Amino acid sequence: MLKGADKTLLGIVFILVVGGFFVFSSASLGLLARDGAALSNVAFNQFMFGIVGGTVALLITSHINYRIWRKYAFYIFLFGIFLTLLVFVPDIGLSYGGARRWISVLGFSMQPAEVLKVGLVIYLATWLSGMQPYIKSSLKGALPFFGILALVGVVMLLQPDTDSYLIMVVTGLAMFVVAGGRWRDVGYAVLAAIILVALLATFRPYIKDRIMTFIDPNIDPQGASYQVRQSLIAVGTGGLEGRGYGQSIQKFEYLPEPIGDSVFAVYAEEFGFIGSFILITLLAFLTFRGYRIASHAKDLFGMLLTVGIITIIVVQAFLNIASMVALVPLSGLPLPFVSHGGTALLVTLANIGIVLNISKYRKKKI
Repeated sequence: MLKGADKTLLGIVFILVVGGFFVFSSASLGLLARDGAALSNVAFNQFMFGIVGGTVALLITSHINYRIWRKYAFYIFLFGIFLTLLVFVPDIGLSYGGARRWISVLGFSMQPAEVLKVGLVIYLATWLSGMQPYIKSSLKGALPFFGILALVGVVMLLQPDTDSYLIMVVTGLAMFVVAGGRWRDVGYAVLAAIILVALLATFRPYIKDRIMTFIDPNIDPQGASYQVRQSLIAVGTGGLEGRGYGQSIQKFEYLPEPIGDSVFAVYAEEFGFIGSFILITLLAFLTFRGYRIASHAKDLFGMLLTVGIITIIVVQAFLNIASMVALVPLSGLPLPFVSHGGTALLVTLANIGIVLNISKYRKKKI
């Protein structure tokens, strides 16, 4: 059914999905200690929407010629923005932890930013490939490009969802550089991002707290720095080989969101340094294989689309892992292929299907 597609990439994804579900299943046992947690519903949704639905989505997108996405790129992008704006509509948008990042329609909930991410990647791949002759021009290339990112920023920061927007910006810049954009313009963008973060930290205390607890994890052990401290305890307890599958202690009452952004800490406690090294190695292989497919894509659009999809997955993964071991400020980002979120896994696998389709048309065997 996937004749001609890159089997190496498919194999890596298969291992991540299957292994991720077993890790998720263990982490979800931590819900047993929390009132009102419906463990069976969580596992069912992850399996049916994430794995089964995601597999179907992967098979479908892997059979759709990737050039078709270019034809409908603008409409897909607008649809992503429309869905994301629905979070502000009463009775549709859901609020959790002071942020409005989810929508619920007919009892089905999802985070529309996942759709906006892929919509942005498809649109940028289309726009950058069409504007490639002008990409080094500040007026015709850089300014319109940063204008697109700024538009998305308005929608994302109003929720607020700073972490997801950061991933979109990093992905956009990677695509911009691959398309021939100047590093000087990227430098200006990084400077603007630093200024923006400083402003956000001034007006949004939770961002300031993340930065301060990153600098000093002991500054508020029962408050802002609680999660990162508990994560470090879990990772440290895992040692070299880990406690063993299902044997994590931190997941029961100590780690916030053990099936969400803290799932790597549970994994590291159970599988130790060796298991963590294997997971990071798999993600590295996914990165290198994806970029190799991009380098052999038949056209610039296919190259940019592959770079965008792979970057948006791996940047989120490594930011999640880095935040759990206090290498970067704490983020609320889930770990792709592992964390709870059936729709997120479905979208991720659909994106992988697009990359597999691009690999069918590569210029030469890799």
